[in-house]
Amino acid sequence: MTSEQFKSEVSRELTDNILPFWENLMSDPRGGFFGRRDGNNTLISDAPKGLILNARILWTFSASYRIFHNEKYLSTATRAKNYILEHFIDKEFGGAFWSLDPNGCALDTKKQFYAIAFAIYGLAEYSRATRDKESLDTAVALYHCIEDHSFDNDFNGYLEASTRDWRPIEDMRLSDKDQNDAKTMNTHLHILEAYTCLFRVWKDSGLEEKLRNLIVLFANRIAGPDGHLQLFFDEKWQLNGHIQSFGHDIECSWLLWEAVCVLGDDALKQRVRPVCSRIAEAGMEGFTPEGGMIYEWNITAGEKHLNRDWWVQAETVVGCFYQWQLTGDRKWLDAAESEWDFIKKHIIAPDGEWYWGLLADGSVNTADDRAGFWKCPYHNGRMCLELIELIG
Repeated sequence: MTSEQFKSEVSRELTDNILPFWENLMSDPRGGFFGRRDGNNTLISDAPKGLILNARILWTFSASYRIFHNEKYLSTATRAKNYILEHFIDKEFGGAFWSLDPNGCALDTKKQFYAIAFAIYGLAEYSRATRDKESLDTAVALYHCIEDHSFDNDFNGYLEASTRDWRPIEDMRLSDKDQNDAKTMNTHLHILEAYTCLFRVWKDSGLEEKLRNLIVLFANRIAGPDGHLQLFFDEKWQLNGHIQSFGHDIECSWLLWEAVCVLGDDALKQRVRPVCSRIAEAGMEGFTPEGGMIYEWNITAGEKHLNRDWWVQAETVVGCFYQWQLTGDRKWLDAAESEWDFIKKHIIAPDGEWYWGLLADGSVNTADDRAGFWKCPYHNGRMCLELIELIG
């Protein structure tokens, strides 16, 4: 497959499948977007509305408008932006709520910094696409919330969560699948991603320092000696457990490189480039050319999670394509094409969007959502958008 064919296929997937699904099937007449469609694509109209879902919709349609200049995408992005500003932003204490009820009233008011980072990501991309001052101002205010209430001045890094009014919270878990630890790779990765996007549109010296600090944290502390990311830590950065998360590895390999490039520090580029390649190589330990990328190995528990979730497949395409451009090694392009073939055969749903993925036995996973709190147009939409821009 030529690069132009690759670009053409992912462009059609984005514009003919992913974006229309969210525009046509997820827009809620009550405002914003419905909270869920189940694994059989049945609308659950009374599902809660999560900040992560709404912020990821905002990012995806903002970036799509920036690239395609299609007014439909701007309309959907603006709908997401306005709903976040009106309903998710906490006007009393600052920050943003974790979730709302179906009518847009605050439901879970905790401050999960991972989710606030995604609000920054979406709002900064909307500002990048439109030069909208309101979205940029809100993104900057949320950045200050993270720095004031999450950044650990004693041991560096970012704490996971707090109460609505910024007090310590006992249960800091991002989801039921996560450990209840003070610091996680996942939150740091998406703060890195958010700060990279914000720095594109707000060249603040304080933000520049924080972005550089995050890059160094990944290079020196979060990436382990074997290249795999280390996932869960206490406040003092003591590692809790040994898990290899292949999707996060390959995702980080390109997000970290993107961050260094946006920062524009040539010396740091030289330092971090081999780190990105080492992380990517470690991630590919979970890759099978015919069967996609598996989810993770929990070495501490002795468990192999062999599902092929949608987001892991999408990030594998992007990460491999980045490594091909960085190294010129054809094996990376072959892997990206093989993964894309796997996605086309097994992950794209014939009635819209992508399935959650395949189960370990190779059957389609319809127990998990087609759209929902965690199932958003961001990983697969971003895969398409990244390849469109990388190929040019």
